[in-house]
Amino acid sequence: MPEEKKSSEKAAAAERSNKAIVESTTIADVYRAAKQLEGVARKTRLIHSDYFSELCHNDVYLKPENLQHTGAFKLRGAYNKISQLTPEERAKGVITASAGNHAQGVAYAAQKLGVKAVICMPATTPILKVEGTRALGAEVVLYGDGFDDAYAHSLELQKKYGYVYIHPFNDLQVLLGQGTTALEIIDALKDVDAILCPIGGGGFASGVALATKLVNPNVKVIGVEPENAACMKAALAAGKVVTLPTADTVADGCAVKTAGTLTFEFCRKYLDDIITVSEIDIMNALLSLIEKHKLVAEGAGVLSLAALSKLPFTGKKVVSIVSGGNIDISTISALIDKALIARGRVFCFAVQLPDKPGQLLNVSRILAEENANVIKLDHDQTKVTDSFKKVVLTVTVETHNEQHIQHIVEALNKNGYEIQKIY
Repeated sequence: MPEEKKSSEKAAAAERSNKAIVESTTIADVYRAAKQLEGVARKTRLIHSDYFSELCHNDVYLKPENLQHTGAFKLRGAYNKISQLTPEERAKGVITASAGNHAQGVAYAAQKLGVKAVICMPATTPILKVEGTRALGAEVVLYGDGFDDAYAHSLELQKKYGYVYIHPFNDLQVLLGQGTTALEIIDALKDVDAILCPIGGGGFASGVALATKLVNPNVKVIGVEPENAACMKAALAAGKVVTLPTADTVADGCAVKTAGTLTFEFCRKYLDDIITVSEIDIMNALLSLIEKHKLVAEGAGVLSLAALSKLPFTGKKVVSIVSGGNIDISTISALIDKALIARGRVFCFAVQLPDKPGQLLNVSRILAEENANVIKLDHDQTKVTDSFKKVVLTVTVETHNEQHIQHIVEALNKNGYEIQKIY
């Protein structure tokens, strides 16, 4: 039999198997997972948000899984899976690949249950997540530029050493554990109209959609993906799992090129819609969450917040799941800076000045009159090549918004200064 035909038949058999799993999975399976997680996973309480409610004209609640043990929802699925391994399987140890949060979930669960854990992580994983995983007793192997590279390497190690694989999303017991999040939401807000859930490989969205629809099919479940890594949306549009050429996003926990084959079937059956959000949308949501709620989250963690302004309805009770908060200080600083620039809260410009006393003082006076706070200043004679009698002044100021920036520009122009906007 030609290899192409064998491959096609194998894929068809796998598809039939996955569809059978979807059809046979019941709400009792999710409740069994919830029972397994009693005393292990924290039941994070809903937080009402006046700010996000006003933003999208809905009644918005946050489900802060960034406050979960290990800082993300991933603990739920990892523990549910590992807790159900046989004694023989536990003795072999477990292995997985993860951009960070699943890694810590597996490490935490394995430590609790006395099982050896090996975690393959992309070499680009934020150091906070790497060290957090090691601190939980797991062996960390850094490999490749993204999840897919680390995943391929983890399969090689599994084959070599005989570990039990704990897939980050394409596993029934994992997604059932993630689905317990929805049970808590519905229990806390029985008249919820819609739940927004981030999508990476689809495990979280699968579990949340499954649990929600089997408890109350009238509740809408909407997945949210980065525009730059919308693998599930592409799969649903194609009617089959596809691989994206790239998955480059600040939401590194959702930087997945290929959705799971099992999660694809669950999402196809139970998910109502997918909204995609831009990188600026994500950074703005992160800044808003910090400013308005004093909560820190990672890029993937705020996807559901970034989608609120894109909802096709108003006047509904909406729960946005803040899925994770594992982000290092340097990354969060960079994201905040970019969000401030995008909102017109930071303005940087350059202006050529005559090289004589009083010019810097005059520019400072104009900025002060316009209530622009100077946070950085560079006065450099070497940047001007056409005249030794001029200097370049580069100034960064704190501003209120784009309108404020325009007033500053007009004031400088009125006083004879032609500026070049840097950002």
